[in-house]
Amino acid sequence: MRMVTTLSVVVLASAGIGHAVVTSLDADIARVDPFKDMKNRPEAGNGMNVLLVGTDGRDKITEAERQKYRLGGAPCHCTDTIMIVHISEDRERASVVSLPRDSYAETPAHTDQTTGKRHGPHPVKLNAAYAEGGPQLTVRTVENMTHVKIDHYLEVDFTSFMKTVDVLGGVEICTAEPMKDAYTGLDLPAGSHQLNGGEALQYVRSRHVDSASDLGRMQRQQRFLAALIERATSSGVLLNPMKFRDVTHAVLGSVRADKGFGTDELLDLGRAMRNFSPSSSEFTTVPIGQMAFMVKGIGETLKWDEPKAQKLFRALRDDQPLARHKKKSKALRVDVAPQQIRVQVENATPTEGLGGRVDASLAATGFLTTRLPTDAADRTARRTVVAYDPRWDRSAKSLATALPGCELRAVKDQGPTLKVIAGADYKGVRRVKAADPYQGEFGVVTGDQVVCP
Repeated sequence: MRMVTTLSVVVLASAGIGHAVVTSLDADIARVDPFKDMKNRPEAGNGMNVLLVGTDGRDKITEAERQKYRLGGAPCHCTDTIMIVHISEDRERASVVSLPRDSYAETPAHTDQTTGKRHGPHPVKLNAAYAEGGPQLTVRTVENMTHVKIDHYLEVDFTSFMKTVDVLGGVEICTAEPMKDAYTGLDLPAGSHQLNGGEALQYVRSRHVDSASDLGRMQRQQRFLAALIERATSSGVLLNPMKFRDVTHAVLGSVRADKGFGTDELLDLGRAMRNFSPSSSEFTTVPIGQMAFMVKGIGETLKWDEPKAQKLFRALRDDQPLARHKKKSKALRVDVAPQQIRVQVENATPTEGLGGRVDASLAATGFLTTRLPTDAADRTARRTVVAYDPRWDRSAKSLATALPGCELRAVKDQGPTLKVIAGADYKGVRRVKAADPYQGEFGVVTGDQVVCP
């Protein structure tokens, strides 16, 4: 999410600040060459695609900040956040696609930048590509997975994120439910909050707020980016050359970019985006097909839903808006999206094949079923039961909404996978959807839908 600070430079340039001011910024950007000797790249589409990565670099964080915002520990030198930002050809829309850091990926052949050892193609978690081959391997891996040609590369760390939020005077975040994460120290009661740089960093880093883990964190990152854009476009920063200078210098001190992203690109984008606002931006996460895809030697990864993912990336290549298909739905609203809930189905009735039908119906509604229903030891159950670990009570309530008349049964230490024990009263599955504004085939929102009212 540190990428939001770099995107803000593009947004802030929309004021049409003089060429001399922007030219002076060029010298502040550390340069990398992520496209060196790259061959067999995807064909260029319309618009511009920027790969924005946030690293866990914290060299310039003070000791007091480390303690206060819980930034201790050694950095992993990997990409903590990975996003593709697509700027439309007409410069009237920005589409942001989050790529989960734990995504299952296969690297192309490369030389390890740390050991010097030559590697053939092999599976990794997506964020590990940076540790093995730096920006170049990260770009190559993303291009191979998405078939989207990357035009520019921008990299940001913790320091620039905090400084940018502070120089803007903070960013407003709203939450309907309390948010608390013991790992990052985040502790927000329900309501509206003006976050400073350190607090904002806690907000975008937290992944233990609920059972949604990293997917929930990415949605919060997207909400924050929308709020940052709203702050920048409504606070007068765009019309204040001195403020513009302060913000951009705060950002660029910790930014790395490809050699082709310079003054002319900033000015061209700035002139085109003078009317940019939160409603001009849209956000989504690549569709996930399997949450806990085990890979030998790597562990659990996130496996993309390839047909849906490739449809999403085709929309980027074709320069099409992601949020254009907004179908009205009669689905019941629940706290946790069915796509984030793992379910094992058991048939506890004498009716053969009932477990398979329940599994298929839940999967069609979006639940991550095992697709391997089993028969219960006792097949005389009169009532359908949802058995769950108390730590996943919100997920259990969401699943129960889809099974009218079922009984909720807490089972200590059951783990994250919920169990549906189908009884004789089973009458079918009701459609449910998450009670948040993410909608459409790819779970897309526009910025104005997620900022504070």
